[in-house]
Amino acid sequence: MKDRLAGKRLAAAATALAAGAALLFNATPAQAATTFYVSDNCDVPWINCSEGDLHLNYNSMEYAVDSSGKLLTSYASFYGDVYDYAGTSQYQGSTLYTYVYVFGNGGNGNGQRVKNNAASVWNCAPADNYRVYYNSGYLGHSQYFQHAYAYDCYWADLDSTLKNENASEHFA
Repeated sequence: MKDRLAGKRLAAAATALAAGAALLFNATPAQAATTFYVSDNCDVPWINCSEGDLHLNYNSMEYAVDSSGKLLTSYASFYGDVYDYAGTSQYQGSTLYTYVYVFGNGGNGNGQRVKNNAASVWNCAPADNYRVYYNSGYLGHSQYFQHAYAYDCYWADLDSTLKNENASEHFA
């Protein structure tokens, strides 16, 4: 009786080992992933940009510039519709390329992620109006930002609902 039970255990172990080996040898190769940190969505190769950026600032207007006019805040520049301020990803071959949007250009907030961290906006687009949204995918509460006039950027603080709670933008 002991021999038959030992034989069944041995057979079960051999079956489990064979199944594990089959999974190992039939597994697909691991996908490579590459991440970049950018402060301008026009630096993403698959995004086509034109003139007319919306700049999100880390600081509100009150703290963005000192009394001498020196810029103290970091900012990120976006053209067009941005589905998610967290960033964008795309496979190219077997490699997943991810571009994470961060504040750049020195100053307060440099290197911080853009999503849910902006306090004010410059719309420097000569003809494009924008809306900034509370949620990704152009959903939830939004605020309208008019285009620039005579090359002067339109600058405004995000309203109290959107300040540090902003996730996407869309042409308005």
